[in-house]
Amino acid sequence: MTSRRNFIKGSFIVASLAALPAGIKKSMGYPNKDAQNCKKKIQNKPIVISTWNHGLDANEAAWKVLSNKGYALDAVEAGVKISEADPEVSSVGYGGMPDRDGNVTLDACIMDELGNCGSVGFLKEIMHPISVARKVMTDTPHVMLTGIGAQEFALNKGFKKENLLTYEAKLRWQEWMRTQNYHPEPTPDKENHDTIGMLALDEEGKLCGACTTSGLAWKLHGRVGDSPIIGAGLFVDGDVGGAVATGKGEAVIRIAGTHLVVELMRQGKSPEKACQMAVERIMEKQKDYRDFQVGFIALNKYGEYGTYSLTKGFEYAVYTNNENKLVKSPSLLK
Repeated sequence: MTSRRNFIKGSFIVASLAALPAGIKKSMGYPNKDAQNCKKKIQNKPIVISTWNHGLDANEAAWKVLSNKGYALDAVEAGVKISEADPEVSSVGYGGMPDRDGNVTLDACIMDELGNCGSVGFLKEIMHPISVARKVMTDTPHVMLTGIGAQEFALNKGFKKENLLTYEAKLRWQEWMRTQNYHPEPTPDKENHDTIGMLALDEEGKLCGACTTSGLAWKLHGRVGDSPIIGAGLFVDGDVGGAVATGKGEAVIRIAGTHLVVELMRQGKSPEKACQMAVERIMEKQKDYRDFQVGFIALNKYGEYGTYSLTKGFEYAVYTNNENKLVKSPSLLK
């Protein structure tokens, strides 16, 4: 029989928990309505979601893997490689704008559903940094390699040196040198096209992500953005979901953006709400938020997806139910 003392003790604990602020309850893993509702949602798989209009072509390659019951990690690698090799995409890989000294330098990372990850930063003359990043993940005890070390690793793994500075990119760099006073800028394109980031959920429910970019046009030589940084440009937790960032990397790094999005989803927030709250964090913490663009995409383990951006103009591509479409993202600033 329960003693009076134990009864009183139990009642006190229950009452104390009920009185706790909501934020503290969530941090303790205390059940909340959003989390309970999330558990009831039906899975939507396979699905792939990626950033910007060049994500449409990337999605096509990823979908070929997913539609054949392939692994999500293979899908995201195959998908973003399309953008890396496309000279028409001026912010990723071959065709990307160089730094202010005329060098095309690349950043990329990849992450699986178990938290295994690999990345490369400040990599030159290698067409597919995402594949090098995967080799870092699978063939080394490390997470990140950079610069000449990353290039040497790639060459040892059979990758070839290639000139990634296209004729058009060189002309635009030369024009910038004449007119812009050697000052880095976010992007040479008014559309603010940027990083290709991708998340995929396969038939087995495994969720993986990839992120790759040539970074800011005319950046300082040696600059590395958020794209190769786990928790900034990309973060995946297969038990919760994944997120990818695009836009001004420095702004994303300052709030550990994608990690924040995933943790908000862990608390029960929808993918879109989690992305919105991350964007709001940038606005709260960074006074110059009106001067740049940042966007997040997120996909949870149930196949729900959402996005949010700082300013209007961000688009994302989603492929599911045999349909590949481009969608405008909601934004904080209109």
